[in-house]
Amino acid sequence: MAAPPYAQELVERAWAVLGTVADPEIPVISVVDLGIVRSIEADAAGVAVAVTPTYAACPATEVIARDISEALAMAGIAARLTTRLSPPWTTDWITPAGRARLREFGIAPPGAVDRSAGQVVHLVPRGARMQQTPPCPQCGSASTELLSQFASTACKALYRCLDCREPFDYFKPL
Repeated sequence: MAAPPYAQELVERAWAVLGTVADPEIPVISVVDLGIVRSIEADAAGVAVAVTPTYAACPATEVIARDISEALAMAGIAARLTTRLSPPWTTDWITPAGRARLREFGIAPPGAVDRSAGQVVHLVPRGARMQQTPPCPQCGSASTELLSQFASTACKALYRCLDCREPFDYFKPL
């Protein structure tokens, strides 16, 4: 289908609407700031939205699709959603605003991932520590320790600040 003359305006409206749709597991960050909305294209039937889940078996995928569809429908925008698994989502897709919101909420945002080796997932022997621990989102101290590889969701680890003693989630880099 050909794009309507108002296609750019429709796409911009859809991006703005989706910027208000919260991630169900981390409600302080939108699906746009999380980087899972990959593209929005307009045609005569409405918009086509491509979404990449944070990982293929993410339990929130259906909830996110429903929330996106409902938000666009409430804004009067007809939408078709597709799931795009390639390229796989990476924490590098989280926007700077999203990283700031995570930090403000008390979740340490993920650090950069070294992609020079060409592999996304780096396996670490049990008991081995990260070379650099995340800074505390409460006080900014670099003196933190890992308490558990898994926190409130599988994509986060639980840390504790050794200075202010506050526990915090760390969004693991992928």
